[in-house]
Amino acid sequence: MPIMKTVNIELGMPSISEALVKMDRELAVARRQGYSLVKLIHGYGSSGAGGDIRIAAQSKLRELADQDKIRACIFGEDWSVSDRQTWTLLGKHPQLKQDSDLERRNKGITVVVV
Repeated sequence: MPIMKTVNIELGMPSISEALVKMDRELAVARRQGYSLVKLIHGYGSSGAGGDIRIAAQSKLRELADQDKIRACIFGEDWSVSDRQTWTLLGKHPQLKQDSDLERRNKGITVVVV
């Protein structure tokens, strides 16, 4: 079984609240399924408008981390070997070095350690 599940919370252009509900639900499902990590695809407003789902999701993830409801979150722009949290995860799970978003500074994703 792969250790990281990918979930697209911007698919279908949901409202911010719908996207956050989907994020919470998918994090719970991933935990039950035994995944260690979830890669959230939330987009970043590349069309010149938007980015609201990204901002809301990252804010909610910070809250969840502060409340110890998730272990950590690594924003896409930090998903790099030069980031301490990423480097630690790569040491524990070398297969993550194959992740297509690693080193791409992709603001449209966040890696969540559940």
